[in-house]
Amino acid sequence: MTAEPALHGTDVELLNRLTDAKTKLLQQMARRIVGQHEVLEGILTAILSRGHTLLVGVPGLAKTLMVSTLADALDLKFSRIQFTPDLMPGDITGTEIIEEDLTTGKRAFRFVHGPVFANVVLADEINRTPPKTQAALLQAMQEHEVTAAGTTYHLPEPFFVLSTQNPIEQEGTYPLPEAQLDRFMFELRVDYPSRDEEEEIVEETTSQDMPDVTPVLNGPDLITMQNLVRRIPAPKTLVRAAVRLARMTRPRSGDAPSLVKEYVDWGAGPRASQYMVLGAKARAALDGRPMADLDDLQSVALAVLRHRVMVNFAAEAAGRSAQDVCSELIQEGAWMKNEA
Repeated sequence: MTAEPALHGTDVELLNRLTDAKTKLLQQMARRIVGQHEVLEGILTAILSRGHTLLVGVPGLAKTLMVSTLADALDLKFSRIQFTPDLMPGDITGTEIIEEDLTTGKRAFRFVHGPVFANVVLADEINRTPPKTQAALLQAMQEHEVTAAGTTYHLPEPFFVLSTQNPIEQEGTYPLPEAQLDRFMFELRVDYPSRDEEEEIVEETTSQDMPDVTPVLNGPDLITMQNLVRRIPAPKTLVRAAVRLARMTRPRSGDAPSLVKEYVDWGAGPRASQYMVLGAKARAALDGRPMADLDDLQSVALAVLRHRVMVNFAAEAAGRSAQDVCSELIQEGAWMKNEA
């Protein structure tokens, strides 16, 4: 069973505009960022899906510059939070202060917004702060709200969090709890540049000038594009495949293959299915196509699953990571079979 394309008239025009905007966005970001095309497309996919992204890579790979450049290209308010062991929740969300009215002499509490009140929030080295402070982002990421002293404040829209994390095990780090990892749509791996790319990086960054970035879209434009992605139809076969793949990562599910039963403790939850379908829709939209297909789903599946699957001791003993298990599962392709 396949759904018919549901985009007509204005939506088709928006789709063409989005494809053009993607090309211009990547061109503007290339003025400061050399290479990393897959990572940049992954970030754009997550943003169009209203999802948050975890960027994993060693220091010095321009993760912070990617996020700030993206904010410039989208003409959005950018905020950077450097996570450290002594960071407190109020340093992120904001805090109440006592303010005196000079005219009447009366004192009252006033909430001072923290750096989370921005469109693009960079949580830099998020695993360097204790869980108590990490948790300050949970409500913001899920409900786009902050509650302080019994009052709820809405965050500006669009809103998304891009966090960076160093994969090298070092002292003074706190692994993100599963509940917080699940709120990130994608985990994107930022790898070393090629030799030619590194030479270009060195030439550009040791000169005097930092290239300017011209905004391509703004906040209202982006919200319009996000709504367009939601309107793109998902064929029943696509939904079934996403659900089947997510269920195959759960060792106690009847859909789980022997690989998962042997090496996995906990699999991905329903959020993984939702994000795989949304990611597939966003990929289709970025390519100018009015309907997502299984290739789109396959292109986002690993980024959605690898931080949601928890491997056991047997996997560690065999040198198998969650990424290894998920990659093998995706490539094996049993989840693509069209079953009623």
